[in-house]
Amino acid sequence: MRKVLSAACLGAMATFVVGVAYANEELIKMSQNPKDWVQPAGDYANTRYSKLNQINASNVGKLQVAWTFSTGVLRGHEGGPLIIGNIMYVHTPFPNKVYALDLSQENKIVWKYEPKQDPNVIPVMCCDTVNRGLAYGDGKIFLHQADTTLVALDAKTGQVAWSTKNGDPGKGATGTSAPLVVKDKVLIGISGGEFGVQCHVTAYDLKSGKQVWRAFSEGPDDQIMVDPEKTTELGKPVGKDSSTKTWQGDQWKIGGGCTWGWMSYDPSLNLVYYGSGNPSTWNPKQRPGDNKWSMTVFARNPDTGMARWVYQMTPHDEWDYDGVNEMILSDQQINGQERKLLTHFDRNGLAYTMDRATGELLVAEKYDPKVNWTTGVDMNKSSPTYGRPKVVDQYSTEKGGEDKNTKGICPAALGTKDEQPAAYSPDTQLFYVPTNHVCMDYEPFKVSYTAGQPYVGATLSMYPPQGESHMGNFIAWDGKTGKIVWSNKEQFSVWSGALATAGGVVFYGTLEGYLKAVDAKTGKELYKFKTPSGIIGNVTTYEHGGKQYVAVLSGVGGWAGIGLAAGLTDPTAGLGAVGGYAALSNYTALGGTLTVFALPQ
Repeated sequence: MRKVLSAACLGAMATFVVGVAYANEELIKMSQNPKDWVQPAGDYANTRYSKLNQINASNVGKLQVAWTFSTGVLRGHEGGPLIIGNIMYVHTPFPNKVYALDLSQENKIVWKYEPKQDPNVIPVMCCDTVNRGLAYGDGKIFLHQADTTLVALDAKTGQVAWSTKNGDPGKGATGTSAPLVVKDKVLIGISGGEFGVQCHVTAYDLKSGKQVWRAFSEGPDDQIMVDPEKTTELGKPVGKDSSTKTWQGDQWKIGGGCTWGWMSYDPSLNLVYYGSGNPSTWNPKQRPGDNKWSMTVFARNPDTGMARWVYQMTPHDEWDYDGVNEMILSDQQINGQERKLLTHFDRNGLAYTMDRATGELLVAEKYDPKVNWTTGVDMNKSSPTYGRPKVVDQYSTEKGGEDKNTKGICPAALGTKDEQPAAYSPDTQLFYVPTNHVCMDYEPFKVSYTAGQPYVGATLSMYPPQGESHMGNFIAWDGKTGKIVWSNKEQFSVWSGALATAGGVVFYGTLEGYLKAVDAKTGKELYKFKTPSGIIGNVTTYEHGGKQYVAVLSGVGGWAGIGLAAGLTDPTAGLGAVGGYAALSNYTALGGTLTVFALPQ
C-alpha cells in the first residue's frame, strides 16, 4: 500500500533544501506515475492523457459508480481533483473549500480548508464563481482563491504555510485559475478582463510566497518583460514599445489581456506557455489599434519571466475571443520532419499548430466549419499580413460600429471552445476537443471606465447556427493536417475537460450531467451515466489498490450555465448566455458532487 504522498517524496522534500533542478525533477518524476494525478492537467504538456489501461474500449461499458462525495457547495464546479498516493484533494467554487480525502480509509476527510472571503468578490466574478483547481509542489497544495489570495497549504495537515495577495478585487481582479509549479516557483494568472484590469502572470517563490517576477500582458517593455531585439513574433523581433504603440494613449493601463487559462511547460526548452484574453472594453471602437499583447500566446522563461516569443491570434479583438485556452505540447512529424509542437484551440474558432521552440506557425484551420467571422489565416510568409486572420466585413463589429447589432457571427463570444480543456493521445496522435457550436448577435456601445465596475460595452444574444438545433460537438482533431477526424453532436455545449487513456477510451462530460466514454479511433459512444448535476469539470483517472478509477466533478455553472448557477432570467444576462442556454434547466439542477467510477469486482 502506498503511503500518504509517498514517504520517500515527503521525506526528501522535508529534509532537502529544494534546488531549482531538484524541485523540477521531483514533480516531473511524480507526474510520470500514472497511478497518481499530480498536476491540474496530469502533466506539464497539458495532454490530459493517462497510461492506465485497465479500463479499455472492450470493458468500459461495464463501468459502475464506486463512490461519491458531496462538496457542500453549489454553482459551477470546474477543474478536477489531484490524487497523490492515498490522498485525493478536492476543491470547490467560492468559498473555495479544499478537502483531503484518504482513499485507503473509505475516503475519510483527513482535513478541510475553508477560507473566510468577502462575499463582495462574487459580483465581480465575470462568469460564475468557478475555480479551475489545485497544484502540488514541495509538500504543499496551492490554491488561488476568488479574492486573488494565493495560499500554500501543508499537504499533510492543511495548515497554511504562506499566503499572498495576487490582485485587488476592489478594482475587479479575481482568482479563478489553477496554479502551475515550475522548479522553485509557483506561477499564477489573474481574471478581470470585464473590469478593465491590466492583467499579468506572476511567479512566487515556492517556499516563502515572495513575488519573484510579474509579466503584464500589455504595457511598456519592462512591464510586459519582452526584449525588443530577442523576443520574436513569427520569427521577427517585436521591436521597441511593441505593446504601447498599439493602444491609444494610456488605454493599456485598463487593457485586460487576462490570464485565467491553463499553463504548460517544456522542461527541455525551459519555456512556460500560456494565453492572454480579451482587451478591455468589448467595444472595439473605443480602443483603436492591435491592442498587443492581448489575445496572445506567450512563451516565457520561468526563471526570469522574459518572453522568448509571442503570437497574437486575434489582433484588435471585436468579438471577445479570449486567447487563454490551453497549449498542448506534443512531439510529432510534420512533412516528414520531427517537430516540437504546440497545439492551441482558440476561442476564435481556429486551431493553431506551432513550433514551440521558435513560435513558427505551421497550421491554422477552423475546427468548426460554421466559423464565419474569418475566411482563415494569411499563411503567406512574404505577405505584410502574414499570420493575421482575414476578417469578413459582414461579421465585423468594428465595421458595424457602436449601437449597430451585427447578427449571425460564428462563433459566439464564448468561442468554439472556452476554457474546457482538450486532451491528446500519443497512441492515435489525435486531439479530443470539447466544443461550442454557437453563434451570436453583438451590439457594441460606448462605456466609461470606473474601477471595480463592469467595463464591457456590448450586448449579446446566443443561439445555435442557422438551421441547426445542437449547441455542441465533441471532436477528434488531427493537428498535423488541421482536419476533423470525427465529430459527435451534443445538445448543449461540451463544457467539460476531456481525458484520453491508453485503453483506447476518451471521456468527457455534458452540461446535462452525463459522463460519456467514446472510442478514441471512431468516436463511437461506449458508455454514459447521468451524474447529479451538469458537468463542467475535467475528467481524471487514477489507480488505487490495484484498481483504476475515473473521477469527475459535477455541478452546473460556468458561463454556459450562469443562468442556472446565479438564478438569472433576462436572455441578455450573463453576457448573452442566459437566453442561449435557457433550455438547460429542463435537464439538470444545481449540485456539487464528485462521482468516481470503476469496473465491477
